[in-house]
Amino acid sequence: MSASKEMEQFFKERGFGLSLGFGDSPALVAIDFMRAFTNPALPLGSDLDRELAETVRLLGAAREAEIPIYYTAVWYEEKDLRDGGVWVKKQWKGAQTLRAGTPEVELDPRLGRRPEEPIILKKYASAFFGTDLVSRLNARRVDTLIITGCTTSGCVRATAVDAVQSGFRPMVVREAVGDRAKPAHDQSLFDLQAKYADVVSVEETMEYLSRLKARR
Repeated sequence: MSASKEMEQFFKERGFGLSLGFGDSPALVAIDFMRAFTNPALPLGSDLDRELAETVRLLGAAREAEIPIYYTAVWYEEKDLRDGGVWVKKQWKGAQTLRAGTPEVELDPRLGRRPEEPIILKKYASAFFGTDLVSRLNARRVDTLIITGCTTSGCVRATAVDAVQSGFRPMVVREAVGDRAKPAHDQSLFDLQAKYADVVSVEETMEYLSRLKARR
């Protein structure tokens, strides 16, 4: 048995990784698919073509099912990025590409965002921290958050953890989240599935959204 399989079995025997399951009222959040992250030539960027394409599929299904869609973006307006607090000191070179009003903080146009689909502006990793996302989701009586975006080990993970702590069912779509480092991506998905979220496939999620569409 491989080391990864042994670890998976170890956690399973101790009762980790049970399924939350999709709820009745979902929303989709696409995290930080900005040019700064989707352009591999930039300090924070990586090749996310596949993850973007899968997210576009999910966005189409979400629109057909008439569920809420949110995007997140992060940018800094203050001199010396002071609105990023201490956090930007950990990634100062990359944070320089997240200045308000620059092309790098625009959403990747491949998403095809529509004007009525809101952007949640955040300053830190989680889509919940310092934003009104909880209020928006509660107002729509959302119980499930379908999560796509980047990076798996950073903002995706932080958002999923905050989602479950806020009473929502986080569904992290495996093929629609990406990271600069595969080991970090794989370990984060393992941890999320074990303790904080359901790591689901695109096809599972598409089928779920199709059922919602038919029901409505």
